[in-house]
Amino acid sequence: AAGRVVVLAGAGGNGGGGIACARHLHNHGFDVAIVLDRDAATLTGAPAAQLATLAAADLAPANPDEAPGLVRRADLVVDALIGYSLAGAPRGRAAELIALCNASASRVLALDVPSGLDATTGETPGIVVRPDRTLTLALPKTGLARVPGDLYLADIGIPPEVYARLGIALAPFFGSAYWLRLGRQVGAEL
Repeated sequence: AAGRVVVLAGAGGNGGGGIACARHLHNHGFDVAIVLDRDAATLTGAPAAQLATLAAADLAPANPDEAPGLVRRADLVVDALIGYSLAGAPRGRAAELIALCNASASRVLALDVPSGLDATTGETPGIVVRPDRTLTLALPKTGLARVPGDLYLADIGIPPEVYARLGIALAPFFGSAYWLRLGRQVGAEL
């Protein structure tokens, strides 16, 4: 295997993106484990659809009791628990997985925004993932200004016409690239 990756996934769009990420990493030879913040049977929408696709590859979410060992042995932990839809402090298993992630020596990549961070204001109403890198999607989020580590922006294929309808005037900044390095937040702290 190319490396061990653990994807921590929630029930929203961010979790669906994390599960899709797990599929792509698996397809490229990585040893991937997915840990959900709830029972898989309760998932709907994007996360449920992505899990169904993974089932075709005989990949299923790990038992939550295995999470500490999986995270401890991981080369990389992908945080896809809570995205821009954060409403209050993380609770329950999501909060437990964030604490586990923060206590780990593994490298951490936050998908879109670190779980527990308000994507617009940067406020952290409770526990928050402290990533080494953040891969934000489509457009930079204003709340990422204080996030430590490297910040990257990924093109997820939103057509310019969609931005125009929303009143967002953008010059094409990706060019032929699928991602851009936006910089490193030195001394930033969550």
